Amino acid sequence: MVGGSIEDWNGERIYDFGHAVERVAAGVEMARSLKVPFTFTARAENLIRGVNDLDDTIKRLKAFEKAGADVLYAPGLRDLATMKMVTAEIGKPLNVVMSAGDPDLTAEQLASVGVKRVSVGGALSRLALAAFMKGARDMKDKGSFTWMRETMPTAELKKVFRAD
Repeated sequence: MVGGSIEDWNGERIYDFGHAVERVAAGVEMARSLKVPFTFTARAENLIRGVNDLDDTIKRLKAFEKAGADVLYAPGLRDLATMKMVTAEIGKPLNVVMSAGDPDLTAEQLASVGVKRVSVGGALSRLALAAFMKGARDMKDKGSFTWMRETMPTAELKKVFRAD
């Protein structure tokens, strides 16, 4: 399966409501014209772009759903109560991104309020880079190599990447 998403943000500002819905409708039309199944996600960017307006976010998600989006995404939803409020208003799967969410939440808790898709954005790569930087700083600042105790054994890596 393949898919993609469209945002209601141009890099500087949130698109006005009508234009945002038109863009989603055009994207849906294009996705449906493909010869392969395509999951089309529509994103309401308010919450991560400094527009703390949940009512407008829900309004946009509902309009994107009506325009035919398969998945609705409002990056910046942080807590279960708000996620539950959003899922109660929409009929399509809701995607949340945990890099903006409360990290103490579990996948089970998210599912319990109706979240169907969970993204982590670039968080796993930032986690790997944080570990890399900790090791590099320990070597530079302390001359220490104790970070090697936390590395994944080569045999385990080979199993993960099937390089036996």
